[in-house]
Amino acid sequence: MEIDKTNRMNALFECYATLLTQKQMNYIELYYADDFSLGEIAEEFSVSRQAVYDNIKRTEKILEDYERKLHIFSDYIVRGEILEQLKEYSQEKYPLDETLLNLISDIQEIEE
Repeated sequence: MEIDKTNRMNALFECYATLLTQKQMNYIELYYADDFSLGEIAEEFSVSRQAVYDNIKRTEKILEDYERKLHIFSDYIVRGEILEQLKEYSQEKYPLDETLLNLISDIQEIEE
């Protein structure tokens, strides 16, 4: 399993988990977050390995579709990059403005 895909699926899951069914949440979390194999998940839920595979593939598509429509994850990444640029700029141009620096730090904490 690709690490980039795993990281992306975990991030999308974090954003959109509440929009999934309980079964979808369980399978995706076990597969991506807990690194269970398809066989282990199948055994856990007394279903076939193929049923788990199909459910995970369908859920991946659902998560990608939510992101394509809602942009929550990509907007989060862009906001983080802009905040980092703002922090660097304010430290360079306004190093003595503690209020500005504190406000930026507060926003970054909310974003995390």
